[in-house]
Amino acid sequence: MDYLTIEYRGDVGIIGLNRPAKRNAISDAFIEELNTAITEVDSRAKAGVIHGHGPHFCAGLDLAEHVKKTPFEGVHGSRRWHEVFGRIQRGKLPWFAALHGAVVGGGLELASAVHVRVADRTAFFALPEGQRGIFVGGGASARTARLMGVSRMTDLMLTGRSIDADTAERWGIVNYVVDAGTALEAAVAMAAKAATNAEISNYAIIHALPRINDMATDDGLFVESIIASFTQTSPEAEERLNAFLQKRAGKVTNPNA
Repeated sequence: MDYLTIEYRGDVGIIGLNRPAKRNAISDAFIEELNTAITEVDSRAKAGVIHGHGPHFCAGLDLAEHVKKTPFEGVHGSRRWHEVFGRIQRGKLPWFAALHGAVVGGGLELASAVHVRVADRTAFFALPEGQRGIFVGGGASARTARLMGVSRMTDLMLTGRSIDADTAERWGIVNYVVDAGTALEAAVAMAAKAATNAEISNYAIIHALPRINDMATDDGLFVESIIASFTQTSPEAEERLNAFLQKRAGKVTNPNA
């Protein structure tokens, strides 16, 4: 692959964005390689991690390519991003992102498609499309806005403001903030833990929770009851529940201990 690397650590597939000279900017060819990489990791792993090679995670859209497109080509390109990023958000596996340096524009849109985001203290976040005369096109209005809220996203787009990792955690954009240079190892460790979960539980978590969040409360509670009943009657659930009852499985840890 020209723009990506793939490696495996146990049951975890790791995709590396590998266009550091362009700050891992996303082009059409980049998107197609990502689509291929997702298919490979889906077939071989139980959890996935995305990170960036070089000093940045991803600085967004390849503007040199984008500026040459017609409006209709732009629509098709945007929809392709939606399709490929959607394979991460609502695919087979739980996905984690290790973020550092620039997580800007399309880079933030890609990060918003995964399920858990780990940022190191070098990471900074921005949506500068307003200053470029364009609008977000890689899913930010539907995904990133749900993480931080419409008001905060409006602020970033109107003012060109960038925020640091601690602010991003307070806003709900990232789940964890770690020391510089440690995000990848932290994300891989979390993905390895998620890979030990029952596959049906992981699938229900990544598919049902966002959909229930978009439902009316009563509809969501009904769907929850159906999914709970379906998962708890699986053979794997029975084995895991019995292991806990027989004290063969670990208990929930107390973070205050």
